Order: sequence, then C-alpha cells, then structure tokens
Amino acid sequence: MKIQIIGGSGTGKSTLAKYISEQQAIKWIDTDNYLWKDNTFTENRPVEERKKMYAQDMESTDSYAASGSVFSWLPEGLNARNLLVFLYLTEPVRMDRLRKREKERNSRLWKDTNGEDMNDFLEWYKTYLTEKDKNMAGTYAEHAHQMEISKSPVLKLDSSQTVERLYGEILNSFTVH
Repeated sequence: MKIQIIGGSGTGKSTLAKYISEQQAIKWIDTDNYLWKDNTFTENRPVEERKKMYAQDMESTDSYAASGSVFSWLPEGLNARNLLVFLYLTEPVRMDRLRKREKERNSRLWKDTNGEDMNDFLEWYKTYLTEKDKNMAGTYAEHAHQMEISKSPVLKLDSSQTVERLYGEILNSFTVH
C-alpha cells in the first residue's frame, strides 16, 4: 500500500496519514520533515538534503502513507503510489483549524481588520483557492494539477468526516480498483 494525501493546510493530511500508518503498520512519511529543519517551520532544508532523505525513505520501505507533497521540488516523487487522496474542507472550517494550530504552536499572531487572529502563514494560506499558478506549492492550483496528471487513482474526500470514516473510504477504494 502506497498512499499519498494532499490538500490545503489544515485539512488533516498528517492526522489521516499517521492513522493509516498505525492501522496498516506501515511507514508514515510526513513531507514537512523534508521541507523544514525543525518544528518551528522557519528554516527550509536545502533541496539536495530533501532529495537524499526522500531516497532513503523510498529505499527503506515498500509501503507508506505520505502526508503532503514533494511536487514543487521533486516532481517525480511519490509517483509510485497506489492512490492519491485529496482532502478538502470548507474555507471557514479550514481557517479555524489553522488559527487554532497556530495558537497551539505559540506563533506570533495579530488581529486583522475583521478581528481574526492572523500571521504571515495564515495570510499567505488565505490564497489557497485563489492562486492560479500550478507551480505555486501548497495551492489548490498545484493540487489540481497533481490530480490531473496522476497515474494512480485519485480519491477526493471531505475531511470534515472522522478519521475512521476517511480510512474506511480509502480501504473501500482499494477493493473497487
């Protein structure tokens, strides 16, 4: 089983991939670990270091649940998957999740003109649906492009469901294909 889960930040990619990895006793690949040097999410790893980490992961396992994408720095990465899962969520719910997560991380926040908590990351992520350049990492335009060119089946799931329900739908898709 090789599953990659993509979607906007805050849709539950990591939560679902970790759950699948626990249920199936397979490796969980969190692509954030390739990108960021630590959990402050402030310093990127060099691309060559990311590629080395990716190659080590691919050599060490034949089954995985990957959360996130490597497409912007390794377009051929994770293409050996059996299933591409796209998680979506309404924008108000997704932004509420992101604001909560940013508070839990003790991120520096300020109030926007609507009185909502905001920071540079949240400000940028408000453009998830409006950005049209498919080369812009972490945007719907990029994710739509990945789904369009995917050689594996694509499953689109509403991530407002429970992780158990999402897992069940993923397992069902394997019996259909």
